Amino acid sequence: MSNPKPDSSPIEFQTNGKLTAKGITVTEQSNIDQLSSRGYGTIDNKILTLAFFEALYLQDKGMLTVKDDKKTVPFQTILHSYQKIDENAWVNYLVYRDLRSRGYVVREGFGDKTEFRVYERGTYGKDSASYMVLGIQEGKPLNINTLADILQQCQNQKKDLVIAVMNRRGEIVYYSISQLAFK
Repeated sequence: MSNPKPDSSPIEFQTNGKLTAKGITVTEQSNIDQLSSRGYGTIDNKILTLAFFEALYLQDKGMLTVKDDKKTVPFQTILHSYQKIDENAWVNYLVYRDLRSRGYVVREGFGDKTEFRVYERGTYGKDSASYMVLGIQEGKPLNINTLADILQQCQNQKKDLVIAVMNRRGEIVYYSISQLAFK
């Protein structure tokens, strides 16, 4: 993964979403197409469901207004809804925001061990994800056996494992993990 891509793009579109227990739903078809083509959300029965981290990012960028019973839902309320289902919500959001700001397309990971699949710039929709990203907070222990299992899962899928560590200042530092084999 390389240096950040400058983020100076104006707001391309604006859409509305509805807060649900599992994320934010978007029903406007033209916006569903735009969001989906950029790697956001999952479509089921002509409804796009954004994961909480995607909705937080889009709301922060001014591209999404979330409503619940016609009232606008603030960022903090969405974050609290996300924290109810994932204690690592803030770290995941910061990692997601950082990767998106660097120009990567970021999708949900597989299972509960890796948070994200990350696509190289320009490869989304053409190729599979190159990286699996595990987000953790600095100082929070990570069992070495758990890490070895995650690494094995990534290698089985022919993906590189990257650990994204949020330091105490909220900055994200990335570490590439690989298996060392002596011959």
